[in-house]
Amino acid sequence: MGTGRTDEFRKDAVRIALTSGLTRRQVADDLGVGLSTLNKWVTAHRDTDVVSPEDRELARENEQLRRENRILKEERDILKKPPVLRQP
Repeated sequence: MGTGRTDEFRKDAVRIALTSGLTRRQVADDLGVGLSTLNKWVTAHRDTDVVSPEDRELARENEQLRRENRILKEERDILKKPPVLRQP
């Protein structure tokens, strides 16, 4: 049987899942709920005002910046490696 989470808990879980930049698996594990349960809550609350448009935009921007940061770190790591010298 379920633990009977409150509506407020569900809405907070959805807000965190949609804006934190964490994977849904991480959010579900952190909150102690199943991934499928969290996914159902997100689907049920997707069209509600749980997450404001400003928060959604910030979450998108945050994800884009994380992606760019990851790419820059990868490029930096490549440049740190010594060049491969070819033998004649």
